[in-house]
Amino acid sequence: MQIVRQLVPLREAIAAWRAEGKSVALVPTMGALHAGHMALVAEAKRKADKVVASLFVNPRQFSPSEDLARYPRREASDARMLEAEGCALLWVPPAEVMYPDGFASTISVAGVSEGLDGGVRPGHFDGVATVVAKLFNQVRPDFALFGEKDFQQLHVVRRMVADLDFPVEVVGVPTQRDDDGLALSSRNTYLDPASRAAARALPRALGEAAETIETGGSVATALDTAIRRMMEAGFDSVDYVELRDAITLDPVTTLDAPARLLAAARIAGTRLIDNLQVVPRPAG
Repeated sequence: MQIVRQLVPLREAIAAWRAEGKSVALVPTMGALHAGHMALVAEAKRKADKVVASLFVNPRQFSPSEDLARYPRREASDARMLEAEGCALLWVPPAEVMYPDGFASTISVAGVSEGLDGGVRPGHFDGVATVVAKLFNQVRPDFALFGEKDFQQLHVVRRMVADLDFPVEVVGVPTQRDDDGLALSSRNTYLDPASRAAARALPRALGEAAETIETGGSVATALDTAIRRMMEAGFDSVDYVELRDAITLDPVTTLDAPARLLAAARIAGTRLIDNLQVVPRPAG
């Protein structure tokens, strides 16, 4: 696996593949890789001849109060995992390559970025859209793989691609979970054993809420109960638990079409997110 840190050799490597008629898939990451990221790489290998993974902890998607400084950085072990999984190239741009002196552009995606994480983390999705647009221009992939755990982010990227005519197919990959049901996340490493055990209340509460809603129960009651379950389990706070349309991300009060139950909550100083599909069940 090649490890590349400058734009010219990155483009030379990709140009050589293109000259051979090879297709390219991109897996954007911020490192601290786990089995969820490897599922993205595995799907990328099924889609394309060559897989590029990027590793860049993007400062523009963190607010001053968030965990940029302590976000885990493990380039050596990340590289070993990617190579073992069959990744062809690891793109590791330094900050000065991604955001050189004088950088002054921001991409903002309205609509799907509003509310949920966009409401709790102002400017977050501007940072995401900007860095992803740069990665698409740098790598110029045929496919780009994103996890459904970050469901709103996936919608933001898809909207940006449609609006700006990027010639890339955005592929969503289902959320990968540990044996206890907790969604795999780089931030899980922040949790001590007791907090990790308590955090299982998040997927359990969402599962109960989804069952209630799918069987005709009150959406509002199901959401309130999910919040209560998490707080009783030891979460410090709940940013949101909401039901949104699976396509538009508009708020849903009655389940008439496929939807997503989305949540974000904090435990032991760590912010976790998760979501579940919710679909109407046939009558009878």
